[in-house]
Amino acid sequence: MSIEKAKAELENTKAFRRLEALFDEGTFSQIAPFTKSGDGYAEAAAGYGEVNGCPVYAFAQNSDICGGAMSKAQAAKLIKMYDLALKTGTPVIGLYDSIGARINEGIEMMTAYGEVLNHSGKLAGVVPQISVILGPCQGTAALLAGCADFVIMSEDGKLTVKTNGEGGSAKSNKEHGVSAITAKDEFAAIEAAKNLVEMLPQNNLSDPYTSEEMPPISDGSVISDFTDGGSFVELFEGYADAATVGFAKIEGDTVGVVKTNGDVLDRRACEKCSKIIRFCDAYSIPVVTLADAKGFECVKAATKLTAAYAEATTVKITVVTGEAYGAFYMACAGTGAASDLTIALDNASVSPIAPEAGIIIMDPKKLKTDAEGRKKAVEEFKANECSAMRAAEAGHIDSVTTKDELRKALVSSIDMLAGKRETTLPKKHSTI
Repeated sequence: MSIEKAKAELENTKAFRRLEALFDEGTFSQIAPFTKSGDGYAEAAAGYGEVNGCPVYAFAQNSDICGGAMSKAQAAKLIKMYDLALKTGTPVIGLYDSIGARINEGIEMMTAYGEVLNHSGKLAGVVPQISVILGPCQGTAALLAGCADFVIMSEDGKLTVKTNGEGGSAKSNKEHGVSAITAKDEFAAIEAAKNLVEMLPQNNLSDPYTSEEMPPISDGSVISDFTDGGSFVELFEGYADAATVGFAKIEGDTVGVVKTNGDVLDRRACEKCSKIIRFCDAYSIPVVTLADAKGFECVKAATKLTAAYAEATTVKITVVTGEAYGAFYMACAGTGAASDLTIALDNASVSPIAPEAGIIIMDPKKLKTDAEGRKKAVEEFKANECSAMRAAEAGHIDSVTTKDELRKALVSSIDMLAGKRETTLPKKHSTI
């Protein structure tokens, strides 16, 4: 078969068309395009190019060829791609759509699958990885997809470790916090991947891409007040609503955003926040925390989030936007978070001691009154002891600002901390 005919066959597949939709026009080059699997071509296309101007490696399982089933040939192609991504420090995007594996290849195929998992694991924390689920992705394939930093699902996708394909809908994975973004169809899912990769650095030694600065477009939320207009990419929306997380741009530079929404933080909300903090720390992306919560649901939830903040050596700035008392203040804004700077809005309420505990210390007799009296005592304590200015005077926070001046304060703080260097004791990893 001539090269022209072979190329025409390959370019007329779903996988090739999806990769062309992912990469900027004219930038996509294939890796080992003519690799054979049995009597036909390998069940995946792979290559490199630019996505919104950012260098990226990507593969797409080809459901037009044997349903995209994993084979030794497909595994070899993916391993080649992962090796190149590791050598060059380049992000990887995987487009998943496969009915499973070529069982007739037996143990050799399973061994090859294990090597693919191993190579993907080597990239964790070195280059960003994004999985885009466009069709079936089950069994071992789900492990590979789920090991990426972020999973994006089309509503037509299915992600489950059960080999019979049971469960794994986009709705289910969203509700369980598996998928970071759920998109209406495959084109929207690919577009979401393009937008997300533009927010991320090329690798753990490079800075995120700087885009053109855009003025804020306020929609009434705190996030829109200090970020470049339209730049906020929310992740895990619809999962653990006590917190909002994602990435945004400030004067063209990426920051991670962690916002607690004034409720009690349960285990899921703490895991959601910890996920973003740990990712940002791995890639030295500054973390801006907007703190407002009524505390933690349980010790396990609190320790997960506390450990994530305490371990992170990236730039950490906390803005108290509402209430921050006691354990929550310590974990997210105080010494426990090792925050580089803690700022409070002028109407915030801040105290290292929870108001109820403060009353016990200052005037225990007030707790012996009825419920209405105790409520009044708590409000008095907040008004007298927990104002932002009082916290600043006591050294519990570094600065007080207004909502209108918040962007200016954050820009100045991030610029000042840009050269931050912090070493830690040598260890393999934490145990929490």
